[in-house]
Amino acid sequence: MTLRCSVFIATSLDGFIARADGSIDWLNEANGVVPAGEDCGYAEHMATVDALVMGRKTYEQVLTFGAWAYGETRVVVMSSHLDPLAPGAPTTVTASQETPAALAARLETEGCEHLYIDGGRTIAGFLEAGLIDELIITVIPILLGTGIPLFREQPADVHLELISTRAYDFGFAQHRYRVKR
Repeated sequence: MTLRCSVFIATSLDGFIARADGSIDWLNEANGVVPAGEDCGYAEHMATVDALVMGRKTYEQVLTFGAWAYGETRVVVMSSHLDPLAPGAPTTVTASQETPAALAARLETEGCEHLYIDGGRTIAGFLEAGLIDELIITVIPILLGTGIPLFREQPADVHLELISTRAYDFGFAQHRYRVKR
């Protein structure tokens, strides 16, 4: 069995995943132009995922969305300090202080074949560890000017191969990249 790790995320045209304060109001506003029933491939992606690994800040952001969006999908929240998870957290959610490599190895031994990696710091950690295989990035047509970037400084170049690009009639562009090894 070979574990696969992928990223499925949206950014502003200038590469930010959130405003400097963590707000994603601009993304929520952009989603208002998406036609009913269109999810830009998200459901198809999630159908292949065994576990979702996200950072603590991303988890806290997700909790503000209302209904739990991940159903019965296993979710691991990476955090450098393991405060108790929110009261009433789904039983599918656990926390981990492991490194990306240790967590990926453990999840693979537990039968996971595809991990969905989410959250800026978590994505950076998995990239630095050489664990990301695919990046699916949906670009929203807005320039924020400042905020939390998707990509942070990497210790080495990460070479990518463009697999596909899809332009949506409502202005989004989705790029799928494979990480070259």
